[in-house]
Amino acid sequence: MAGRFSSYRDAGKRRADADKFRRRHRKTFLALVTLGVVVSLGVGITGAYAYMLNKQLGNVDKVKVDDKLKDEERPDPDKGNALNILLLGSDKGKKIPGESENTSLSEDAKAEKWPVGKYRSDTLMIVHITANRKYAFLASIPRDTFTTIYDAEGNAHGQQKINAAFSEYGPVGAVSTVEHLTNLRMKHVAIIDWEGFKDLSTAVGGVPVHIPDDTYDEMQHVQWKAGDYNLKGKKALQYVRQRHGLLRGDFDRIARQQNFLRALMGKILSKGVTRNPVKLINTVKALTKNLTVDAEWSGSDMRGLALSLRGMHTKDVYFLSAPVAGTETIPVYGSIVRLNEAKSDELFTAFRKDNLRAYLKKYPDDVLKKDVD
Repeated sequence: MAGRFSSYRDAGKRRADADKFRRRHRKTFLALVTLGVVVSLGVGITGAYAYMLNKQLGNVDKVKVDDKLKDEERPDPDKGNALNILLLGSDKGKKIPGESENTSLSEDAKAEKWPVGKYRSDTLMIVHITANRKYAFLASIPRDTFTTIYDAEGNAHGQQKINAAFSEYGPVGAVSTVEHLTNLRMKHVAIIDWEGFKDLSTAVGGVPVHIPDDTYDEMQHVQWKAGDYNLKGKKALQYVRQRHGLLRGDFDRIARQQNFLRALMGKILSKGVTRNPVKLINTVKALTKNLTVDAEWSGSDMRGLALSLRGMHTKDVYFLSAPVAGTETIPVYGSIVRLNEAKSDELFTAFRKDNLRAYLKKYPDDVLKKDVD
């Protein structure tokens, strides 16, 4: 993708300076998905339960994002206190030949050499929380978006599907690539393992979803019948991972994942979870054991930001996708997605100006509808 969408300004090599990742902001994704959980620490849970919950929030795996991308060559930081966070959905990683043990993502990120091809990230979202803490916007970037890929030092490596950035160059490469694509500064990165969907759905007692049509997922060998479901465990994971058998493929999968997150947030915020200390603790444990964030995201910082979001409800969280111009098939890469450059520039400008509600007023149909599954 040429022009502004391939690079921002005249940036060449860049360095992600973790010291610039403001500590007070580090809980963003956790606050969104488990808003009710963390807020409950400050409004309803005391004594031993509060201690246990705070301890769990401090156990999140960390990945350092620094010493590589030059701070002065990255997009300008957002003005004020609006937050942009890159959210990646990843698998646990496949065994690489020659590895003596099954290392974790955080351990691999600290290693001298990133294990190319070990991890896949088929879900990419930019999470934006407004400066006034009243609204949150989650914008998905299709995994097949064709764009210039950048490594952990900010070097360009030609055009590929955007999900190759994380697989080939790790979390910092993913941050670098998304920043070049959007000209948006990612203040944080949060990576949730796919197993998290399974564990979280079980912890809250199931997540309600509606499936409008019969479908068969040939990759996972699952037949879905139209109807209403309360999904948890393995079935929840199969639901959010399905792409085959859906009319629009990955685009429908994005809509499913966003609706699942919205329903999960609603379930977490329900009295059945927030007023049940055992279920609350299990929910936090389910998330923290499947979450990796950038290095200075402390449990107390997570709790502090969540408390600032106490007035936010599920109706104040908007889901959308980067505007797509179309798809095509090209040699080597197969089916790819081309973004609508002009409209995407409007979207990312709205991110920078912290004015996404104005963008959605102009394009109301871009918001994910609640009845889309």
